[in-house]
Amino acid sequence: MKRIAESYVKLVLAVGQHDTDYVDAYYGPPEWRTEAEAHKRPLPEIRSAAEALIADLAAHPPAAGDEEIVRLRHQYLQRQLQSMVARIDLVSGKPMSFDEESKALYDAVAPTYGAAHFQEILDQLEKEVPGSGPLAERVEAFRQQFVIPRDRLDAVFSAAIDECRRRTLQHIELPAGESFVVEYVTNKAWGGYNWYKGGFHSVIQVNTDLPIFIDRAIDLACHEGYPGHHVYNTLLEKHLVRDRGWSEFSVYPLFSPQSLIAEGTANFGIEVAFPGHERTAFERERLYPLAGLDPAKAERYAEIQGLLQGLSYAGNEAARQYLNGKSVNGKSVNGEISRRDAEAWLVRYALMSPERAAQRVRFIDQYRSYVINYNLGQDLVRQYIEKRGGTADRPEARWREFAKLISSPRLPSGLR
Repeated sequence: MKRIAESYVKLVLAVGQHDTDYVDAYYGPPEWRTEAEAHKRPLPEIRSAAEALIADLAAHPPAAGDEEIVRLRHQYLQRQLQSMVARIDLVSGKPMSFDEESKALYDAVAPTYGAAHFQEILDQLEKEVPGSGPLAERVEAFRQQFVIPRDRLDAVFSAAIDECRRRTLQHIELPAGESFVVEYVTNKAWGGYNWYKGGFHSVIQVNTDLPIFIDRAIDLACHEGYPGHHVYNTLLEKHLVRDRGWSEFSVYPLFSPQSLIAEGTANFGIEVAFPGHERTAFERERLYPLAGLDPAKAERYAEIQGLLQGLSYAGNEAARQYLNGKSVNGKSVNGEISRRDAEAWLVRYALMSPERAAQRVRFIDQYRSYVINYNLGQDLVRQYIEKRGGTADRPEARWREFAKLISSPRLPSGLR
């Protein structure tokens, strides 16, 4: 397994020479990266090598008596390699439907919802946000009351991060010296990003292209930091790379099943850290004053945000229609709908402002079916943890199961 794991890492780095977004994190031997950069391997050669490793794994299954984590490791490597083959095919121009792509890359397929599903939620919002003009404009006008002023952004985020870390450390032991820094950036397709650097250290970037609403402070602090991506990567490095010597976890290929686990746990981690009304209470008492916003409006804003959360799968539908029939290299036929239609769908059914809809389609252009990892990932993680007793009324069990999941090589198909 050591030989296969090292070969896998080198293949991930080799794919990264062709696919600039593919390697999300790497903290293994520097000479492996240097070798990949110095000797750019052709994609067909990488693909053949990946298939050979898949066959090698199939020929050497784990023993029946092996502990579960060893069996999970074997399954993980096999599925990650299969995903690599699929990504190479996509980059090489092979057409796939949206669902075929997500299954091949992320080991999961998101449910399909028609316009009628979202219209039911929109009808509720029509009653909650009355007035004249399109609903999207009314909701946007309402939300503008909750924008964090740019000069207060760092103070608000720092307070959110401190609280998320405090709550996480009550339940999860982290290595001494773990840390991250926050940077504010512009001209990105995403709102926030965690760049894990190894050594239990992350750089978290927050995109300030568009106004940042008060709820995003907890969202990003938990999702990118505690108990989200930073904790996830830190625990994998501690328990699997350093303690067990499993080198495959020193590299993170973005377009792989690992991402559904990473994004799903990062999103569900918000609920784990702030169960019930605890989030709104903390925002009202601590973050609203720091942002210079009216704390009396916190409950109302949370109610509207709760309804808006029900529209999250509308983004998947926009991506599904926009990408079906469109290859990674853009050389095949257009999708079912145009860019303008995709933006209009997001405005109509996700209630995004035109500016946010345009940014979201930029994200879809760059990351494609990756969008399912956020909402479907969150739902699958929640179901998995709750089936094991980690329900909202049993917070200790919820934290325990959450910590076990983010310290293991379990696959998305293993969550069902």
